[in-house]
Amino acid sequence: MVLGDGLRSISDPVSRVKAMSESDPTVLVVDDDSALRESVGRLLRSVGLDARLFASVPDFLKSERSDGPTCLVLDVRMPGASGLDLQRELAAADVGIPIVFMTGHGDIPMSVQAMKRGAIEFLTKPCRDQDLIEAIQLGLARDRARRESEKALDALRARFESLSPREREIMVHVVKGRLGKQIAGDIGISEPTVKVHRSNLMRKMNVRSPAELGRIADKLELLSEKT
Repeated sequence: MVLGDGLRSISDPVSRVKAMSESDPTVLVVDDDSALRESVGRLLRSVGLDARLFASVPDFLKSERSDGPTCLVLDVRMPGASGLDLQRELAAADVGIPIVFMTGHGDIPMSVQAMKRGAIEFLTKPCRDQDLIEAIQLGLARDRARRESEKALDALRARFESLSPREREIMVHVVKGRLGKQIAGDIGISEPTVKVHRSNLMRKMNVRSPAELGRIADKLELLSEKT
């Protein structure tokens, strides 16, 4: 099943988004059982978590996206698109929302499938409140760590983008272990000019050694590209 434009809006950072504070965690609950949905919402609010409740996958896909740490509590079997359909499509769109599954009709193959695709937990209804809260807290912690990692990587990309084309070229040579004289010969400039560019790029990248520069290059996957 293809979930279409609604899913693309979830993955699009400039789609109809009402920004929320990055410090505010949000739990998204998708379940067609209204009584259970409301019960989970009350439980989450009782422990200080913001809960947003949806009766179906399409309702969820139409919703505004949270900019803070997020965890998705998802029923497996619902009319129309199932929870497993949504998990698969989110993964295909590279939307990394941690998922906690709840189901009253689960089986072992289904739970194995969900866990292989990265689900935090696969709980059988009715589940213990503590088990659900612990699974959600784990999901929120993972999403917070993912967001912090992405933010740090974005900062490194911004530093790299601040380099001139020549500085980027020399950075790649430096992290490959090439010496100044070798770099000068490779790209056809003088060794003193190489030293000036290397000094400038080290300052802009905020590093003090080629080893630090190499770690950044690994994170940016510079050496995986053809140079």
